[in-house]
Amino acid sequence: MSLHHHDPHHGHDHGHGHRHDLPEGPVPPGYRRVLWIALVANALMFVVEIAAGVSTGSVSLLADAIDFFSDAVNYGLSVAVLAMGIVARARVAVFKAGTMILFGAVVLARAFWAALHGAAPEPLTMGVVGALALATNVGVAVLLYAYREGDANMRSVWLCTRNDAIGNVAVLLAAAGVFGTGTRWPDLLVATVMAGLALSAGLSVVRQARRELVSNGA
Repeated sequence: MSLHHHDPHHGHDHGHGHRHDLPEGPVPPGYRRVLWIALVANALMFVVEIAAGVSTGSVSLLADAIDFFSDAVNYGLSVAVLAMGIVARARVAVFKAGTMILFGAVVLARAFWAALHGAAPEPLTMGVVGALALATNVGVAVLLYAYREGDANMRSVWLCTRNDAIGNVAVLLAAAGVFGTGTRWPDLLVATVMAGLALSAGLSVVRQARRELVSNGA
């Protein structure tokens, strides 16, 4: 956790100089560049997966598309607050966590509706688009891995990306399940799991951000 390493009297103690905690000043140029790459990649995959989700009738692809959109917004917000202080970044992290929680709730509602009224999605397109999404998110996750232990804002970025990669693997499993069973249930199960990941990650970021706000007197 980085919330104890922003005190001006202790910023260089305890051997944490190798970590990428962001001080209340200049930030590593490499991190800003990674965020821009992630933003563009997520925005493009949002468009691709929305189209594929609608055409195939897959709830898990639609869930992943909404997640890509949420992440693109989150990466943009992260770029905007990089040079701000820890309190401002923590407050933005709370907002981003709220979008993760909202995403989880929307997906759960859509999966429930599809369970009552939906049909089996088309598995081949699901698999192809899921594989493309996985490749995109693994690439972004590799770039962000070194920054995963920063403040709440950085942690929210890492958790979003990690959850995306897990979700993409799950979409591929859902496509295989739909192909093998000819039913919609594997797709709905995966969509529900992805919603659970979003809710869990959002709550985790809120807890860390609140600790950072309290420790900095906000």
